[in-house]
Amino acid sequence: MAESPSLEEKLALIYENLAEVLKKDIIEDVVVNQKRSLKIYWGTATTGRPHCGYFVPMVKIAQFLRAGCTVKLLLADIHGFLDNLKAPIELVKYRAEYYRFTIIELLKSLNVSIERLTIVLGSSHQLSSDYTMDLFRLCSVVTEHDSKKAGAEVVKQVANPTLSGLLYPLMQALDEQYLDVDVQFGGVDQRKIFTLAAEQLPRINYKERAHLMNHMVPGLAGGKMSASDPDSKIDVLDTPEIIQKKVKKAHCVPLEVEGNGLVGFVEFVLLPVSSLKIGGKGRFVVERHRPEDGEALVYEDIAMLKKDYEADRLTPQLLKAAVTKAFDDLLRPIREAFDSSKEWQEVLTKAYPPPETKKKEKKIKDRGTRFPGSKQGVHAKADGHVEGPLTEETNLASSAEAAMEHLNVQQKNS
Repeated sequence: MAESPSLEEKLALIYENLAEVLKKDIIEDVVVNQKRSLKIYWGTATTGRPHCGYFVPMVKIAQFLRAGCTVKLLLADIHGFLDNLKAPIELVKYRAEYYRFTIIELLKSLNVSIERLTIVLGSSHQLSSDYTMDLFRLCSVVTEHDSKKAGAEVVKQVANPTLSGLLYPLMQALDEQYLDVDVQFGGVDQRKIFTLAAEQLPRINYKERAHLMNHMVPGLAGGKMSASDPDSKIDVLDTPEIIQKKVKKAHCVPLEVEGNGLVGFVEFVLLPVSSLKIGGKGRFVVERHRPEDGEALVYEDIAMLKKDYEADRLTPQLLKAAVTKAFDDLLRPIREAFDSSKEWQEVLTKAYPPPETKKKEKKIKDRGTRFPGSKQGVHAKADGHVEGPLTEETNLASSAEAAMEHLNVQQKNS
């Protein structure tokens, strides 16, 4: 049985690889003075399918659990609906369930115990009368300007926004109280919501919490990794062939590490994941294309990898090949778990139903009124009869017998 980490080791695990910490004194009072388990919550709106960028918060959650923290993972189903209908209300239930399956498997793949992890559905408390009353109280003290500013980097921005986007950051702040936590954790894009929570919760007589923020990994196409942009992300269920195709197309400028999604993924996912799995310094191995090029490049330090990339010792081609292999190794156990779970497969179909394919209507070719035998205002139908203003002139008769008699008369007269 592994020894419990010391206070210094716990704090080191909590702060490792973070972009920013707000109100560190709250965290250290709980860990050092109160000597109890730090209670942390991380939430995600259940919208698009989870992608590999989710490994960034999962690595931190694994480190929190290793540090003895108690973690609540909020599946924010109501938030997904509020954010410009990213999750239609009919699909919210199934998407939350799909996220639950996926996140559990992501954490299992990191070889971390999830005994102190609790998964909470947002609607389990957000629809209560107490929560609704507190939301009204927040609405009475927070201005429209402040709420809109808080959600600017998280809530989808449109030309004519709905009121739901203003409720989103208020509810995220209020969740700190209803989940009974010391800390909220999220990406740096959440900073304005965290600031709103710290400033406004005390105004309705709830305590201020600490906030921890992880770095954001750039997408494969450059810019933010997005669940709605297939080319910017790798889905956790992507096949090796799709992974290879996406990484090959990834934005990876030679000699430049800033904004390079592949370098960022090595720094914030692959090296930390390797560290969690082997229980020491992480390793990222880059195999050479040919034996005569020398031995493989082995990196235990992101600074050395960046230095080699800027010096062109590590080329985009070598990096892409190594990241493709690492992605495949990372996602293989998740794909295998999905393939062996009929329930998970059924939930995926219900949560993200394939788009309906519309059948093309067969157009009747109009040969024009000048086509021999054609008459204006007359249209032939599939069964042979005609319709239109000139129907009477066109029809031979109303029955087969009458038509035959009509033809005989014409033949005699000719």
